[in-house]
Amino acid sequence: MTYSNRFIWFNWFALILIFLVVFAGSFVRITGSGMGCPDWPKCFGKIIPPTDKSELPENYREIYGEKRAKKLDKFCRFLTALGMKSTADKIKADPDVLKEEKFNARKTWTEYINRLVGFLAGNALLIAFVWMLIYYRSKLVLVAGLNLVILLVEAWFGSIVVATNLVPWTITLHLFLALVIIGIQLFLLHRFTKGKKEYVLENKFRWIIWITLAITFYQMFLGTQVRESIDFLVKQGFERSEWIEKLGLPFIIHRSFSWFVLILITYLAYFNEKTNQYFPIRILFITLFVELISGILLAYWNVPGLVQTSHLIFASLLFGELLLLSFRTKVIK
Repeated sequence: MTYSNRFIWFNWFALILIFLVVFAGSFVRITGSGMGCPDWPKCFGKIIPPTDKSELPENYREIYGEKRAKKLDKFCRFLTALGMKSTADKIKADPDVLKEEKFNARKTWTEYINRLVGFLAGNALLIAFVWMLIYYRSKLVLVAGLNLVILLVEAWFGSIVVATNLVPWTITLHLFLALVIIGIQLFLLHRFTKGKKEYVLENKFRWIIWITLAITFYQMFLGTQVRESIDFLVKQGFERSEWIEKLGLPFIIHRSFSWFVLILITYLAYFNEKTNQYFPIRILFITLFVELISGILLAYWNVPGLVQTSHLIFASLLFGELLLLSFRTKVIK
């Protein structure tokens, strides 16, 4: 089946919006704006959030605290039903879970913009799904439908992240679902353009791409563990300049594995330049270079906030580029 260029470009636009959601989510986290809106999907009960505390009732913290407590109780009962009672009990016992923050217009609007970008990405995937359903009735409609369902789960889980006051493992799972959505969207784009952009590689190079992809995926979750450790250090009152020396094994592994990725992609880039055939490998190398620079800045310049965001977004781009390249490569027979 042949898909129109307009349809393909719209799906690329949807993918860009998904990456923007990852970027916005990271920016929300580094600015501490995750609880800028204490409810979901509205913000302080409004479609357009307030800009001043005077627009809220005096006891607004108690009001939204009670609402979050009810949602949290439902979520804990859900976890218990799944056999995760110990996790549910741990959430209930956490004194910070139901802590309500004071209204801060900057944080509220930062979180609101994050949700707005997510809303746009969700609608883009919905439009793409309906477009396929009407004009391209192939089996890929089921895949697009699955991605739409996962996005809805991701949106629902976003409300859980808020209800639990940013419990670290919920943020990690939130990132995992985002990567799944990116992966499925890239698979669809590959199938939409199948036969137009494919690369023939020796089997060993294809294996290197898959291994590098697996390490990159693992690296991203090690990175979330490092971030969780930083959140813990912040709660303990440690200064930014003390974070690196206090981080444990996940940080050491995360830093060491980056060398494996560098060696593997440099090896690919070296042979690419000898054959001058696979332009995407050059893009991979450039993305990795920027990612490593941001990692060095994080390690030796006391984890500056905006660099954390760039580190995550370039890691996500590297993951996406590797996954798409793995889809588009064929082995020399």
